[in-house]
Amino acid sequence: METPGSQSSLHRANLERVVRAVRLAGSLTQAEIARSTGLSAATVSNIVRELKDNGTVEVTPTSSGGRRARSVTLSGDAGIVVGVDFGHSHLRVAVGNLAHQVLAEQSEPIDVDASASEGFDRAEHLVGRLIESTGVDPEKVLGVGLGVPGPIDLETGTLGSSAILPGWAGINPRQELAERLRMPVQADNDANLGALGELVWGGGRGVKDLAYIKVASGVGAGLVIDGRIYRGPGGTAGEIGHITLDEAGPVCRCGNRGCLETFTAARYVLGLLRASHGPELTMPRMVQLAREGDPGCRRVVADIGRHVGMGVASLCNLLNPSRVVLGGDLAEAGELVLGPIRESVARYAIPSAARRLAVVPGALGARAEVLGALALALSEVGDSHLLDGTVPSVAPAFTG
Repeated sequence: METPGSQSSLHRANLERVVRAVRLAGSLTQAEIARSTGLSAATVSNIVRELKDNGTVEVTPTSSGGRRARSVTLSGDAGIVVGVDFGHSHLRVAVGNLAHQVLAEQSEPIDVDASASEGFDRAEHLVGRLIESTGVDPEKVLGVGLGVPGPIDLETGTLGSSAILPGWAGINPRQELAERLRMPVQADNDANLGALGELVWGGGRGVKDLAYIKVASGVGAGLVIDGRIYRGPGGTAGEIGHITLDEAGPVCRCGNRGCLETFTAARYVLGLLRASHGPELTMPRMVQLAREGDPGCRRVVADIGRHVGMGVASLCNLLNPSRVVLGGDLAEAGELVLGPIRESVARYAIPSAARRLAVVPGALGARAEVLGALALALSEVGDSHLLDGTVPSVAPAFTG
């Protein structure tokens, strides 16, 4: 038995600290481990040697700053994680290992709004198929991250708005998928996972304070404060789409008038082009036409950018992030939308906050949310399980 404060408990704590640092980063040199954990270089060297000997980590030669170094990653045999992303029109699943390598990934079209049961049936089948394709024993799955296109109530675990996914009313997505897969599941909304994906894998790496803005059928923001996703006490932080821009504007699905969403989301803006471009126009097609020089589509994209920029300016004044990452289909418009966003930020944000803000497109495209789901699963893996070679049990019902 380890006594708190004893040498053995301190050693165990240091082992877990090193494993946690490597797990969250994917790969670190021993010098980087020392900096991130605060442990001495000699202690890190001894711990890495011990972890290598027991098969927890793998060590490979590399270089850092022109000098020879050793890169430390978790063992490929340590286990795998799964990411599941439900969009309004797609289901995407990815399987990755603890070294942050994606082993398998697939996306298929689906009408998520129609039926929660059908959506989970499809997800269960696709997860099983992809795990099988990797050749990894399903018993090696350490966790599943799940993304849904709507806010999750942190107290109940159910979707917080029936207006967003009416077919999912009363569903606890985390519990539903955990019972089907018999695996531990963590769930979050798509904007938060997009932020987490860009933070770990893409355009937010190295940044501790950022906002990920996703414009699709709705508008949401994933907020990262001091390196962590900020959800708020009820799980609805980042609902930037419901900032009021015009009290006499169009009625939003939330019941208010003139929300940012009514000036930017696909369900509203595509109607502006229906007469000239037909009823089948989609957001990706509008962005493509704008890039090709279509004047009507360019005007709508620029208007969306200006309105999004007003919302971003409010975020700057309140939270002062250092970076805003634009995701979703709209990010493919590049400077056609980023330029107007920056113009609005310069006009409406406090100058000191605007000067320090970088507005950039997402680096992960449509994969941001599923990679964020993988990152969520990775963040919840218990370091004691990795050290002891055990697999966590199925997650209990959501308790907040």
